Amino acid sequence: MQISELLTPVYDAAWLPWAVQYFFLIGIAATTALTAAFAAFGQAGSPASRLLPSACAVLLVTAIAAPVSLLADLHQPGRFWHFYTQLTPWSWMWLGALLLPVFVGLTVLFCAAWWWGRQTWMRLIGIALALSAASILVYTGAEVMVLRSRPLWHTVFLPINFALTAWLGALGAMFLVGRWLPGGSKAMPVGLMRQLSLTAVVMMALGAGAWALLGLLGVDPSFDAALRLFAEFPIWRISLAGAVITAFCMIALLQRPAGTLAAPLPSATLALTMLGAAWIFRWVVFMSVQGVPKYGAGLYLYDMPWGSDGLLGMVGVLGLCVALVTAVTWALERFPARAHGIAA
Repeated sequence: MQISELLTPVYDAAWLPWAVQYFFLIGIAATTALTAAFAAFGQAGSPASRLLPSACAVLLVTAIAAPVSLLADLHQPGRFWHFYTQLTPWSWMWLGALLLPVFVGLTVLFCAAWWWGRQTWMRLIGIALALSAASILVYTGAEVMVLRSRPLWHTVFLPINFALTAWLGALGAMFLVGRWLPGGSKAMPVGLMRQLSLTAVVMMALGAGAWALLGLLGVDPSFDAALRLFAEFPIWRISLAGAVITAFCMIALLQRPAGTLAAPLPSATLALTMLGAAWIFRWVVFMSVQGVPKYGAGLYLYDMPWGSDGLLGMVGVLGLCVALVTAVTWALERFPARAHGIAA
């Protein structure tokens, strides 16, 4: 019997944890923008209008924090200017460099219109913001989906899952941030947020079912690639089991009465579960999938760096978000919004 030793070269990860933070934050920002634009057309005092304070707070925080993560992922902030000095319209990243500043600008205008109570302007800007948010979801999904070398990425279900998990995370962020806004949990439309969250979970389940069906029919090769990973590697089976368990936990929490969900502990538990599910999905998509060799067997081993390209960078982004949330809540307490539906 002979034993053959296979040596695998060490490759640097193309997508660093910074990319996970960026796609997490920009996805939440885009889906929150769609939710806020919808809520802007609600009648004064309606559940939709009462969703605006927490939606605007989350939208402003994530729309500011996301570009910071993007610049960090580029390693050198100066590289951002290359997108404007070198025209490459066939590149989704180049298109994103044009779409992102527009989205951030519309976000600031929308939040300002809400804060000043300019309902007509808020609705007009909200329409433009919704279109811009949709373009962000398309570009962020497409720039990963176009990579044919990885079947797990090259599927139309990737942008769909990015959007749905981001919406889940956005609703979780609203649950969490809304507790510190004027009026607290009592001012939040918990019933509406619970319905929206259940809708997001159901849509994710339907998307997973459609992906499995098309895969079994031989239409989507990414399903076969996933089946191989689940069959050969226990870590992927654990990830799948964790996703299913998390989904059932969220459904169980969302089935509780609205009054119960408004309590601090249940709302915080639900919010962190929803945010965690959205973040872990992106970690698996980017970091775990990069551990799957394009050619050959086995998995590449990834060691989390302790510095700015790894754990320190992730903690830094969290700290930035906490600082921005603190600033927004302080501003709303010090200078109450003139919009109807938020306590002075």
